[in-house]
Amino acid sequence: MSAPNANAPNEGIVGQIGNSLNNAAQYVSETVQGAGATASKEANKEKAKGNSADDSISGRVSGAMGAASDKVDEKKHEGSASANKNSI
Repeated sequence: MSAPNANAPNEGIVGQIGNSLNNAAQYVSETVQGAGATASKEANKEKAKGNSADDSISGRVSGAMGAASDKVDEKKHEGSASANKNSI
């Protein structure tokens, strides 16, 4: 996760364009990573429900823990993407 670039008052139009392009690229990257975390979260939720090849108790607990971790990652990437989008 990277923070958006703040436009320095004396950096000029070229620097501002560079920052905007960098923020746009970071936005796309964070959006893609967030989508990956969402997909992983959904797969782990199914595992936690016992809808996978490993439907043992430990497999279901592992799925639940994985889904919780993926949810945190998903929110982190959404927040970073939003910050970068607002800085474009």
